[in-house]
Amino acid sequence: MRKNFIIAGLVLASAVLLGACNSNDSMPGMTSGSTAPAAAGHNADDVTFAQQMVPHHSQALDMAKLVPSRSTDPKVLDLASRIEKAQDPEIRQMQGWLTTWGAGMPGMTHEPMPGMDGSMPGMMSGDDMKKLEAAKGAEFDKLWLHMMIRHHQGAIDMAKTELAKGGDAGAKALAGKIVDAQQAEITEMQGMLPRS
Repeated sequence: MRKNFIIAGLVLASAVLLGACNSNDSMPGMTSGSTAPAAAGHNADDVTFAQQMVPHHSQALDMAKLVPSRSTDPKVLDLASRIEKAQDPEIRQMQGWLTTWGAGMPGMTHEPMPGMDGSMPGMMSGDDMKKLEAAKGAEFDKLWLHMMIRHHQGAIDMAKTELAKGGDAGAKALAGKIVDAQQAEITEMQGMLPRS
C-alpha cells in the first residue's frame, strides 16, 4: 500500500513539473532549444495570422513611406505617419510570437512569402506599387487612399478570421485592435477622398 502511495506521489510530482515546464514555454520571450510540441494556447491559425500579417503590415509601411515625398496634403501626411507608428510595433510583436512559437517566417527559406502571389486579402501587386510610386500630388493622394482602404479591408478580413479561429489570447487581442483601428482609418480615408 505504501509503495503504491509513493509511486502515485512521484507520478503527481512529475506531472506538476511537466506542467510548469510547459507554462514557461508560453511566456513571451521564453524559448527552449527542444523540439517539444508548441506551447499550449496558440494554434495553427494564430501562426498563419502572424505569418501573413507581418508582410501585410510591411507593405502598408512601404506605402506610408512614399507619402512624404509625393503628397502635400496634411491629412494624408498625418495619416501615413500614424499608420507607421501603429503598425511597426505590431510587426515586431508578431515576429516575437513567431520566434516564441518556433514558427518563423516563410520566405526565410525556400518558401514563398505569403501574399506575393496575390492570395492575401488587400495586398497590392508589384504593378500597383509601381503605379503608386510614379504618382505625385493630388493624383498620388487619391490613388494612395483608394489602395490603403483596400489594404486595410484585407487586414480587417484577416483579423476577423483570427478572432473566429485563433487560440492565442494575445494574437486575438491584436486582431481586435486591428479591426477597430483600421475600420476607423477606412472611415477617415473615405471622408478624405474627393467627392465625384
